[in-house]
Amino acid sequence: MSPSPNFWNKVADKYAASPVADETAYQRKLEVTRGYFRPDMTVFEFGCGTGSTAIVHAPHVAHIHAIDIAPRMVDIAQGKVDAAGIKNITFEVAAIDTFDAPEGSYDAVLGMSILHLLDDSDAAIAKVYRMLKPGGVFASSTVCLGETLWWLWPVLKLGQLIGKVPLVKFLKVKRLEASLIRAGFRIDHQWQQARGKAVFIVAVKDG
Repeated sequence: MSPSPNFWNKVADKYAASPVADETAYQRKLEVTRGYFRPDMTVFEFGCGTGSTAIVHAPHVAHIHAIDIAPRMVDIAQGKVDAAGIKNITFEVAAIDTFDAPEGSYDAVLGMSILHLLDDSDAAIAKVYRMLKPGGVFASSTVCLGETLWWLWPVLKLGQLIGKVPLVKFLKVKRLEASLIRAGFRIDHQWQQARGKAVFIVAVKDG
């Protein structure tokens, strides 16, 4: 399910220094997600990168446990929270497929810009469902290259083979929706800025 950390370790510093590609869309997703939060919530984030999203959400919840497969990404994230004096985020080097969490551990799970980078997104979604408490929410933003850029597959595959491109899956929106529903989720909010852009979904584990 998890890609190699090597690529992400190499690009971590450049990634941390780069601005958000679409700040308006990013802020909208943050705002919608915050609408589901309560001050007593325990949140889990996988594929946290350099911690930017966790840091923004931290004031609105009790605690965030954030993981990433790349040690350099986690080092940068930890440096940010240390510098800011943020005490309610725990970062860990880990992958969603091997992360050990009892069933019903979290009130909310975040998977931003990560499902299309996993070898088995269906298994990740099913695991997230088990990790959530009844009534819990799963917020995700996923690039669905299978909708418009399917012709890029041979180019990306070659790039992956020579280590220049990370693992990328060509997901489609309907397939992603079906995977969430099959896992047991109810889709409560869905937004896509335009065809070919990332699809943002908030799914609920009804209880």
